[in-house]
Amino acid sequence: MPDLVSAAELGPLDPLQQAGAERLRAQAALALNPGRAAGPPLLAVARRLEDLDSGAARETYLAAVGAAVHAGRLGGDDLRRAAEAARGVPAGDDATGRLLTGLVAWALDGPGPAVPELRLALDAIDPTRDLDLLWLAAPAAHEVFQAGTAHRLSAQAVGFARAAGALSLLPAALTFHAGTLVLMGRFADAADVLAEGEALASAIGRPLPPEASLTLAAYRDPEPEALRRIEDAVADAEARGEGILLGQAWLAKAVLHNGTGNAPAALHAARQAADGAELALAGRVLPELVEAAVRAGEPTVATGARDRLAELATAAGTDWSLGVLALADALTAAPGRAEAHYLEAVARCDAAGLGLLTARARLLHGEWLRREGRRADARAELRAAHDALAGMGAGAFAGRSARELAATGETVRKRSDGPSDELTAQETQIARLAVAGQTNPEIGAALFLSPRTVEWHLRKVFAKLGITSRRELAAALRDG
Repeated sequence: MPDLVSAAELGPLDPLQQAGAERLRAQAALALNPGRAAGPPLLAVARRLEDLDSGAARETYLAAVGAAVHAGRLGGDDLRRAAEAARGVPAGDDATGRLLTGLVAWALDGPGPAVPELRLALDAIDPTRDLDLLWLAAPAAHEVFQAGTAHRLSAQAVGFARAAGALSLLPAALTFHAGTLVLMGRFADAADVLAEGEALASAIGRPLPPEASLTLAAYRDPEPEALRRIEDAVADAEARGEGILLGQAWLAKAVLHNGTGNAPAALHAARQAADGAELALAGRVLPELVEAAVRAGEPTVATGARDRLAELATAAGTDWSLGVLALADALTAAPGRAEAHYLEAVARCDAAGLGLLTARARLLHGEWLRREGRRADARAELRAAHDALAGMGAGAFAGRSARELAATGETVRKRSDGPSDELTAQETQIARLAVAGQTNPEIGAALFLSPRTVEWHLRKVFAKLGITSRRELAAALRDG
């Protein structure tokens, strides 16, 4: 695109055309690197467009604010400057205008006051029409603790991007969708979605946003491998000026260390993550900070993090937000008042459909019950937590629950490390296309996967179904 823009600029251009060319150049830079370098050029173009094309100015202001949001703590004062400039522009009632209004309110007024505006923006977004807004809409949904909205928007965006052949937008839609699947505890499905995204991103020469893969690695991968991936992400974020990625990397490290029971390391990582004010980060990292601080013997830090979380959670008022707040209350409450908060946390996280958070709440409740000397009650909660966490593949947290169970006197049977017998949604889709007689390249073309990725999925299908060839596939699926 830069070469095409340069060629266009060789001819005589009026002010609007010149601003349009500069806008295309800035948008191309944003697509390649959404870090700090992309924001100032977009803001400069947006200001030029105000008197030339109000619609283009509004869209460009949203891109400038979005770039500053991604730059986060590494962007200096960029977000405030972009938001103040954008606030003076008539926003309009379409999805772009609503989202711009919501993000400006978040940047200038604070997360709590911005909740109503962000909700209006999310209600206005239609992924079949506003697919290019997902890079900001998905984290906005997490900022206001709307897990169902994040899942719905990302799933619809993936489906529409596939149907429309929008290959440049599909990898981001896939990684946002994978992030919601992780929260639901569907690690296998998330891994499949990320594998598809990585194959597609490699094919089109654009990197896959790494946030979901970092979170999944923190829960699922062996500690050395997960730490290596996280450290690579920290270095990459600092080099690109992408503070939102830096915050997510520190969050992943806090999750990893909370899982292994290394409270001091988890506390350090959670503090690093919480030092920034990136979109969608505080609601995820403050619960980790509360847990780590309590375990590390830092009650003042834990209470401070709980109070920060309370402001966000009560403003959002969803089962997700109130569930994590109840868990923070349980961890910081006096012993006689803790259990009601634990029970509320489990109930609310379950109502929100967040299987991962439900299992972690049950683990913490079971640990508390054991310390209270209520071994029988502790076994019930810890067994439920262990079964859920081990079934997801959350190895470190499953190991932690197994150790707690052993401390109650229960013997924990080691789960098989082999694959689950249940096919994921993507594996089922690939298997059915194979039964229909499509070749690996044809299946890959239909699902935007490489033939090698299709072959990899089919090998997993064969192993789960106990067969060795496509000829046996139809009967195996029918029997299943």
